Amino acid sequence: MSAASCLRSEDQLLCSICLDVFTDPVTTSCGHNFCKNCITEHWNVNIPCKCPMCKKVFYRRPELHINTFISEMVSQFRQEAQQKASSSSSEQQAAKPGEVPCDVCTGTKLKALKSCLVCLTSYCETHLEPHLTASRLKRHQLMDPVENLEDRMCMKHDKPLELFCKTDQTCVCVLCSVLDHKTHEFVPLKEEYEGKKAELGKTEAEIQQMIQKRRLKIQEMEQSVDLSKKDAKREKTEGAQVFIALMESVERSLNELIETIEEKQTTTEEQAEDFIEELEQEISELMKRSSEVEKLSRCEDHLHLLQNFPSLKAALPTKDWTEVSVRPPSYEGTVVRAVAQLEETLSKEMKKLLAEVKLERVQQYAEDVTLDPDTAHPNLIVSDDEEQVNHSDVKKNLPDNPERFSLCPCVLGKQSFSSGRFYFEVQVEGKTEWALGVARESINRKGRITPRPQDGYWTIWMRNGNEYIACNDPPVLLSLKSQLQKVGVFVDYEEGLVSFYDVDAAALIYSFTGCSFTEKLYPYFSPCHNDGGKNSTPLIICSVNQTDRSSVINCLMS
Repeated sequence: MSAASCLRSEDQLLCSICLDVFTDPVTTSCGHNFCKNCITEHWNVNIPCKCPMCKKVFYRRPELHINTFISEMVSQFRQEAQQKASSSSSEQQAAKPGEVPCDVCTGTKLKALKSCLVCLTSYCETHLEPHLTASRLKRHQLMDPVENLEDRMCMKHDKPLELFCKTDQTCVCVLCSVLDHKTHEFVPLKEEYEGKKAELGKTEAEIQQMIQKRRLKIQEMEQSVDLSKKDAKREKTEGAQVFIALMESVERSLNELIETIEEKQTTTEEQAEDFIEELEQEISELMKRSSEVEKLSRCEDHLHLLQNFPSLKAALPTKDWTEVSVRPPSYEGTVVRAVAQLEETLSKEMKKLLAEVKLERVQQYAEDVTLDPDTAHPNLIVSDDEEQVNHSDVKKNLPDNPERFSLCPCVLGKQSFSSGRFYFEVQVEGKTEWALGVARESINRKGRITPRPQDGYWTIWMRNGNEYIACNDPPVLLSLKSQLQKVGVFVDYEEGLVSFYDVDAAALIYSFTGCSFTEKLYPYFSPCHNDGGKNSTPLIICSVNQTDRSSVINCLMS
């Protein structure tokens, strides 16, 4: 075994023609060894016969005999390789479907480790060893195992495809480059491989970007579907709420109509019953008188007849029924009047319900708002929880920072909003003067201010205890049915909308529309002066208690 290893290390077991282990080794007269078939085919092509190693010319083809010594060494080598392959086959993996098998293995085909582009053969770890140790085989081009190695050879020249023709965009061999593609531009396969690999990297990045865009589009569509589901559920709930209320109004109107008709019918029946009862009583009296008259008329006693005649002749206490009658009540126009009344009721109910639905919808955007003491005028008292503010006659000694109002009794909220929608509610009950709304960040906070949109304020103002004004340009006097107790403020930044609501009446008070917001907006509060204690009640930021009718509606819908 050591001898075989020594020979093998000196490349003595490799044929210099096929570069593989000898098969039927023969020795020429010049002392060089070849496979019998390799040297025979070589001499069949090359005349006169020459030694492929030393180039010695044989004018007469030598007779070849098997070199028994080398043949025995080859046999030992093959046995050694077979034993080694057998011992290592348990450690190596058999080729699975889809994997490249070793072309040399007999019996169980092991997984190929490399493929040789010169030998056009794939080798497992054991059979690859000569290519890693023999100097001649080391020059062979190895690559990761692939199938169909013949496809990597030039079909015309039977040479490996080593070059890339940039002119024809195809892989060629060395002979192709000097024959068929003589004037073309060539680069090594590796160079073109690197370039194409870089292009594939860019393509892969582009594909991944396209995939990401489509995933984002899917996410966007799924979000749209979810939003649609939420909107549909809300609309169904609100629609059910409105229509159930309308159906209740219709049912009430129908009951009232039936009740009115039945009352008329009952009155007619009672009147007829009274008349009939009175008539039956008179008939009874008349029948009694008729009986007495008949009895007296049969009397033969002259004196008795004459004495009783006056009493029977006297008029009975009866009524003149000539003009008395029971007229059927007129139902003409009853249904028309009821429908007209229903229409008016439904119109009022619709406005009320839609206002409630609108308020509930904006209440979904409720935000937790607190007061910012750093912006409060020195005469304002902000509660510890920063949810109440009122005016005091005592002016606190506070730093005149840029954020603070210096003249007008105002304060801003801590929270700012620069997108989306937000809503908050403020209790104004018990006050005789106040102002509420939103203001942009860059408003003038020093000196006298004019609360109008062009100066960055969108507010409403209550004065004199019952006068409400929308501070637009020009100001708008608001007509309200009742005094405000709690005010809701809603802002849609992108829509450019600021709306004010009477929370208790669920009614819209006023809306600033078509606004253009380009900077942060802050909630704005002014409790105004306390007016000698008459207006000392604080403005109070309230938590939003949204009316939840969904459970009731769901029960009615199920």
